[in-house]
Amino acid sequence: MAVSWTLGAVTATPAQSAEVGQSLNLSCSLSTAAGDTIHQVRWLRDGSRQTLLAYRAVPTVHLSHQEPAVLLWPSPLGSSHISIQSVKPEDEGCFLCMFDVYPSGQQEGKTCVTVTGKVNHKNTTTAIAGKPTTFTCSYTLPARVQQVLWRRTGGQGQRTTLASYSKHGHQSIDEAFVNRVTLSKNLGDSAMTMQEVKMEDEACYTCEFHTYPDGTKSAATCLVVYVLPKAEVSHTTQPSGAIEASCSARAKPSVQMEWDFGGDNRALGTPVLTSHNQSDGTITMTSSVLLKSGTLGDVRCVIHHPGMDEPLTVSLTNDGPAMSVLLWTKRRENLRSTDDD
Repeated sequence: MAVSWTLGAVTATPAQSAEVGQSLNLSCSLSTAAGDTIHQVRWLRDGSRQTLLAYRAVPTVHLSHQEPAVLLWPSPLGSSHISIQSVKPEDEGCFLCMFDVYPSGQQEGKTCVTVTGKVNHKNTTTAIAGKPTTFTCSYTLPARVQQVLWRRTGGQGQRTTLASYSKHGHQSIDEAFVNRVTLSKNLGDSAMTMQEVKMEDEACYTCEFHTYPDGTKSAATCLVVYVLPKAEVSHTTQPSGAIEASCSARAKPSVQMEWDFGGDNRALGTPVLTSHNQSDGTITMTSSVLLKSGTLGDVRCVIHHPGMDEPLTVSLTNDGPAMSVLLWTKRRENLRSTDDD
């Protein structure tokens, strides 16, 4: 356990823990006796006695040595406050704050610091229903990891351990997921791949590192499942000759729809948009518009969805069997296809 000391009249900052990559703040103060004068203040690593910072305090602060990653902050005479930028694993240990005092002599305080690792992860990720997705996380001090496991937390708070991998090479996959989940055999950088993502896979997934001596460190990534649009268009001619056009798309999340009339606004009014929530969690959006009579080859329904790089455009002359589109990869490559419903 990290501890700190007061030696002589120097009070050092309390013991603390710092994550790799964060800043570490250290401070100390000296209670001087009458007639004492502080000639120099130094910060050193205990053990190696490496000087991190040295400066004269009077009449004005004058730096005589400063390591690149160490900053000196303004402080009253008799106090010293420094920061070590972007803590590294080798920064774990004790630090000495030393005051060269005349005529009392040298006085020092010591603080010991524990450095811990950090879990790097994504807070949220998206996947397309029916497609694979991969969850990743890493620990900044991989040599300390003894075991890594992945848990899923459902909407009702129920937790399931999906997969784990230990330092001794043992890997375990939950029986219910053995045909759908694979886990990399790596402790510091873990990747769990899930095949054929389903709507019910929408949950939060916790990457949990069991480390020594840092203890258990974890972070969660929440999965949002997209369902790409399936679009249908149709039209009917009224006795007056006007044409009622309709465009529907079922997806998750809901789509945005607009009409392209080919540069000639043939609409007899504003399109009417309706939505309907489906039992499977998808939403069906329908846009209906009344058109002047004429050819329909240049009339198109344009559908936007966050799972697609480009909008889906369906010509009104393609009414009949439903049209679907698949447009998604991790690298955002276009993989568009059409299937009959």
